[in-house]
Amino acid sequence: MAGDLHLIKLCVGIDSVEDLVSWRARSTPKGAETRSRHVTRMWPKRRAELLDGGSLYWVIRGVVQARQRILSLDEAIGQDGIRRCSIVMDPNLIRTSPAPRRAFQGWRYLQAADAPPDLSHSQRAEDQLPAELSVALAEIGVL
Repeated sequence: MAGDLHLIKLCVGIDSVEDLVSWRARSTPKGAETRSRHVTRMWPKRRAELLDGGSLYWVIRGVVQARQRILSLDEAIGQDGIRRCSIVMDPNLIRTSPAPRRAFQGWRYLQAADAPPDLSHSQRAEDQLPAELSVALAEIGVL
């Protein structure tokens, strides 16, 4: 069961869910831990709610396209000695129905009622539209 509170984040420099999968595969050394991590400067104050089934929703090219379940929020100390938050996620990317989202900085909380639904098994089996077309259709409310 999905939690009532999630995070939403821009996936900068990535053009599609496939690009995100490929980037993660290239940036993870062989034999390394398979959980995904995203390090961010700010710590979520609503930790308990996020860890109760929350996910991180990825905005790719202006459209929410996927999510990953949040497993933990760990401390990460950068080379500059500054304490940061490492959002540890399940490596499994779950595709969502496309939902347009304007650009923003950092991450934001996302209420479950505002989160796009996961794609059904049959929708996942269909050919995916090119990112540009998905964005255009989502902007006019077709997707």
